[in-house]
Amino acid sequence: MGKIPLSVRSTKLPVPLLKLPPASTTVQVSETEPLRALGSVPRHFRGAHDSRSSPSSFKRKKTASAVPPLLMAPQSVFQSRRLSDAKRDFDSLLLSSRRSSVSSPVRLDCNSLLQAFCNAGATSEDAIAFLHHMSLRAPSFSPDRSSYHIVLVHSCLQPCPGDISGALRALGLMVENNLPPTPATADLAVRSLCSARREDDACEFIRVLSLRHSAPPDAFTYNFFVRQLCKTRSLSTVYDFISGLHSAVGVKPDLVTYTILIDAVCRGKNLREATRLLGVLADSGFKPDCYLYNTIMKGYCTLDRGNEVIAVYNKMREEGVEPDLVTYNTLVYGLSKSGRMDQALKFLNIMTERGQFPNTVTYTALMNGMFRKGRALDALKLLEEMNARGCTPNECTYNTLLMGLCRAKVLDKGMELYGLMTASGMKLESGAYSALVRALCRENKVSEAYSVFDYALESKSLPDVAAYLPLESSLKLLKKIKA
Repeated sequence: MGKIPLSVRSTKLPVPLLKLPPASTTVQVSETEPLRALGSVPRHFRGAHDSRSSPSSFKRKKTASAVPPLLMAPQSVFQSRRLSDAKRDFDSLLLSSRRSSVSSPVRLDCNSLLQAFCNAGATSEDAIAFLHHMSLRAPSFSPDRSSYHIVLVHSCLQPCPGDISGALRALGLMVENNLPPTPATADLAVRSLCSARREDDACEFIRVLSLRHSAPPDAFTYNFFVRQLCKTRSLSTVYDFISGLHSAVGVKPDLVTYTILIDAVCRGKNLREATRLLGVLADSGFKPDCYLYNTIMKGYCTLDRGNEVIAVYNKMREEGVEPDLVTYNTLVYGLSKSGRMDQALKFLNIMTERGQFPNTVTYTALMNGMFRKGRALDALKLLEEMNARGCTPNECTYNTLLMGLCRAKVLDKGMELYGLMTASGMKLESGAYSALVRALCRENKVSEAYSVFDYALESKSLPDVAAYLPLESSLKLLKKIKA
């Protein structure tokens, strides 16, 4: 009951092999295809072959003059990670493509083959050597930026912390071939290194990009990395990265950066540092937005400091920042958690007057507060008010009510609510289940407790052990009372 609801709370990466398409299928190709290994293609990747900048450039219709379809890399093309085997297999594929009939010409997709070799477990050095071999053996193939990005990502994903030589070599090859790094290059490398839990290496790679190649990360990648550092490193490390990049190449944190930092310190319950960062943000010429204020309010909620929550709300209004639904839900939650129900109900009316209508999060937070103050029946009245306003309760709402009613020893109402939940097929949360089983055993209603236990298992609300332990402890307590 004390956690902030989700609604008010603001992989070594897979590189799938490309399958061989049917011979009669026209293949649509994009230079950004290797980037899909990291999820969506970065929004700032705008190469000449970006399908989003020229949607029609890769929609090739099957005509007599159409480009021959590509022979892509089937999953079984490389059975070994050895470079010699990969070269032999490539030469065999190349020979097959040259022998294809004139009526059904086939050409190799060398980037897909390079990706397949990387997926087979090749080393960074062998991947680069294989790329060189393909460029020599297939005169029609000229490595492009995507080719080097494949090698770069593969190097960054390797589990070798402290060694970025492979990534730097791929970067050097790009520069040697008149393909300077772009924002997409930085984004791919940083995300890959973070995926491999190599944040320190990502710091070094960014430093090299910025100082040697004058290609610092853009705001999108910069803020992603700051967020990642906040999750995995100390605050001093994050500050060192920010100040170091600022002094070296003039990259400054923006409003998003400060929001990430303030969110991190608030999660760590360091509200003093959050206040200091607000001052730094103001000195940098930024004005806090609604999201940032909400972040600080949630920080105060975790510490049950209702006065500060209201103070932040008043500051928002003074600065002309319009509160949103999350703001009011956070206010109601924070005030309810600290037992200030009169003020929480007051803000319930204020938010309605300002066009922000209460939702299930608002009412569930109020119910929590009512139970904390021993006002179980008032919490039930809130359920009636929800329905009257057309706000549909969810599982969380019903579980909150059930747990509160059982703890308040209003078992008859709790059983009525439990009947509604089972009729609707709702799952029981751990807290509500435990409270109900204990209340039933306390009233010597053992058969009903076993019935609840059976429902918890049948509805897959809880694992067997998690459902059995509360029942066992409640039965032991009942036995002691009877003795």
